[in-house]
Amino acid sequence: MGRAAELLGVTQAFLRSLDTAKLITPLRSEGGHRRYSRYQLRIAARARELIDQGTPIEAACRIIILEDQLAGAQRINTELRQAQHHPSQAEPPAGTTD
Repeated sequence: MGRAAELLGVTQAFLRSLDTAKLITPLRSEGGHRRYSRYQLRIAARARELIDQGTPIEAACRIIILEDQLAGAQRINTELRQAQHHPSQAEPPAGTTD
């Protein structure tokens, strides 16, 4: 946790507050130390950015969740569009038989 806080330029208490708010839940080592993924560090950095701009932590958490959902929906949309433009060659044309 100390290393993560140092990398982000935040306090350990800030990282604990994100855990309490259920924005990020780090894995625990055998010794009970919090271990953050790169994705969780990016989320924590975004939370810090929003909070530094004056956004309350609860609102910052909600914004980040919505941003993440939007990014996921946009990825799915892109994949569906690509599939429409490049249909699988494995499917025979409609109305044909073997």
